[in-house]
Amino acid sequence: MAVKYYDWTAHHADMRPNKIAITDLDTGASLTYKALDERADLLAGWMQAQGIKKGDRVALLTPNCPEFFEAEFACSKIGAICLPLNWRLTEKELEYILGDSTPALLIHDANFEAMVTKLTDTCGIAHALAMSSDDKQTSYEQAISAAHPVAPVSSDHDDISMIMYTSGTTGHPKGALITHGMTFFNIVNLGIPAGITTNTVQLVVLPLFHTGGLNCYANPILHAGGEILLMRDFEPGRALQVLGDADLAVTHFFAVPAPFQFMMQHPDFATTDLSRLEAAGVGGAPCAEAILTGWMDRGVPLIQGWGMTETSPGGVALDANDALRKIGSCGKALLHTEIKIIDEEGQEVGANEVGELLIRGPNITPGYWNNPEATEKSFVDDWLLTGDAARCDEEGFVYIVDRWKDMYISGGENVYPAEVENVLYQLPEVAEAGIIGVPSERWGETGKAVLVLKPGQSLTPDAVIAHCLANLAKFKVPASVEFIDALPRNATGKVLKRTLRDMYVDPSAARIS
Repeated sequence: MAVKYYDWTAHHADMRPNKIAITDLDTGASLTYKALDERADLLAGWMQAQGIKKGDRVALLTPNCPEFFEAEFACSKIGAICLPLNWRLTEKELEYILGDSTPALLIHDANFEAMVTKLTDTCGIAHALAMSSDDKQTSYEQAISAAHPVAPVSSDHDDISMIMYTSGTTGHPKGALITHGMTFFNIVNLGIPAGITTNTVQLVVLPLFHTGGLNCYANPILHAGGEILLMRDFEPGRALQVLGDADLAVTHFFAVPAPFQFMMQHPDFATTDLSRLEAAGVGGAPCAEAILTGWMDRGVPLIQGWGMTETSPGGVALDANDALRKIGSCGKALLHTEIKIIDEEGQEVGANEVGELLIRGPNITPGYWNNPEATEKSFVDDWLLTGDAARCDEEGFVYIVDRWKDMYISGGENVYPAEVENVLYQLPEVAEAGIIGVPSERWGETGKAVLVLKPGQSLTPDAVIAHCLANLAKFKVPASVEFIDALPRNATGKVLKRTLRDMYVDPSAARIS
């Protein structure tokens, strides 16, 4: 029998109505749990009046703001499916997602008005609401002001609550289905090791359209009755200022490696008071040991973890007690989760052998929206194929070696870029590093190091290669080095290896992998 999904905001509006739920650092505005619930309730009532019902999609195209959560919880109240959109995508890219998901409503920031007008027409979207932090007379605010309270609709943990489109390496993005149960088990899986309570205060810098921004740990904190501080655009100096502000009293922070790296390189890093941080989580990509040790030297162990949009996202986490002892590991499977690592024949590998990581549990997506072929290809029985290369040590601690697709083969040997990048970050002149495999007539593929130097620093390709020769097996040493101004990154800060390959690899050359 399915478990009923309960209304978080209604509960907290009753238990702690005057407690701050969300603070918008860009406007200074705060929202209590009572106000959050009332506004979500009225928005849900307006949706019902427009004929939006359980299972209909409601798209969100907006930077980080309190209205994002008003819409998320409004959808939950009527059983609608929330559809966060990456606002950095082009009109054509958004057109595909909207055409695939067919939302009944598009809620958007007023800055996107011109593009939304075209998209609603092209994709046949019946309703649109515009919001703005500078204008309280928008159609979004008018809808809330004129609405009647919602007639709640019952949902259970098996019902779809959200569709999150993931960027594929080729072709179109896929819409990962997120259920209420997945979100609940992520709250349990992440909330316990992160120590989330009603007193938790988190600075949220990752975009909310990304599962890391929304679920590490914003949703778990709102479920617990804590407070989140929203930042629209990450800037390392400003983030450090917020973390060090005694009045804001931030206890939790989460990011992919890039923001930690950029803050560590900021001149204020050494003097910022980080003593109030109880948990600082890092995930989403392999984290260079130089970043881990840099924060540990300031007394802040970065609690590593691993996950995907399809895993809610929590899958594996490293307990803080093991952070120093198992530096570089992302830990062990979370509470309600199972993992295994298999070879190319589907057999489980031994200790310290590299294979593909598989995962199963109640936190795993049931599949992809409108894409049964992708769903079928992504599972072996009930195990999700993650596409990540990993190994387990003798104690069962997982180490993510790299993305399986980013591995290249040089002279018959597997090379995992993250391992080489760790060595490159040992060079004090290097600010950013990326490794890709490029075609080689002799070796099949060899590595190309693409580096960004710190301001005022200089470095030669020969010096880079000499450093690698002293620290890596010869087949792992990059054969060439390029220097550029900045590595291409996505909205969350992950390096776009595909873009690097487009920049440096002849598209007519076949890639061996």
